[in-house]
Amino acid sequence: MSLIANLLLGGIFHAAVLFLVAAGLQLVFGVQKIVNLACGSFYALGAYFGITLVTLAMNFGLPAWLLLPILLVAGVLMAAVGPPIERLLRTVYDRDESFQLLLTFALVLMFQDVLRLVWGANPQSLNNVHLVYGKLTWGDLSVPVYNLLVIAAAGATAFFISLFLRRTNYGRLLRATAENRAMAEALGVNVRSVYAVVFTLGTMLGTVGGALVVPTSAASLDMAIEFVIEAFAVVVIGGLGSMPGALVGALLVGLIRAASLVVYPEFEILAIYVIVIAVLLFRPSGLLGKAAT
Repeated sequence: MSLIANLLLGGIFHAAVLFLVAAGLQLVFGVQKIVNLACGSFYALGAYFGITLVTLAMNFGLPAWLLLPILLVAGVLMAAVGPPIERLLRTVYDRDESFQLLLTFALVLMFQDVLRLVWGANPQSLNNVHLVYGKLTWGDLSVPVYNLLVIAAAGATAFFISLFLRRTNYGRLLRATAENRAMAEALGVNVRSVYAVVFTLGTMLGTVGGALVVPTSAASLDMAIEFVIEAFAVVVIGGLGSMPGALVGALLVGLIRAASLVVYPEFEILAIYVIVIAVLLFRPSGLLGKAAT
């Protein structure tokens, strides 16, 4: 039972971080209709800057229990890269999707060089500083409190995004723009402003996700590519543009990955792709996505 509990908690923790990045990807696609390959680079940027900010805070003598707030601040600050990138993407909004993919993939390569230039080629980590929050122990089950805090933060993010989109006037503007951009413009909506806000919010979700995960794993130059593959697996499974789909897809990918690591580690990536292929064959729009008409 303790093995199963540890497996579930490990899978849900990974799913929580994965959901943050996938939610940003879903939000940008849902409103702007751009498949943003650079979401993995935002994740990596948040991770590296999170390490830098935590290290600086500790050098200045700030208590270690401020780790989580500092990482959240790091993720929010790195969202500042969103507006200039959104202005760059304006050049391809009305062009073929291939231009969007090429441009966002070019951003991935550029960010990889930026990360190498600023932080070097060697992986970096925070040396288990997240254990400052302690562990919860119940019999043979032991789970870091930090992991539970991240899961709670992702759950709160999902709740507030849903509340924002469905219950606020600005959220209704976003949904109206997503449904019919021309009509929204005709009704006086500043679509450029909406796009800038949406892309910045999507960027922030990615950078916060990277910042939150880095205490439990090392930041490396390869993490952007590795994570964007998982993020796209999530949106394919859940349905492109569906926020509930992002949550369901993240949970499936996180739990499948955790189970594979315990049962048969070599099957980890293959297991995810088997699910992706099955979804593409039997429900191309995703589990909770809208079928194309």
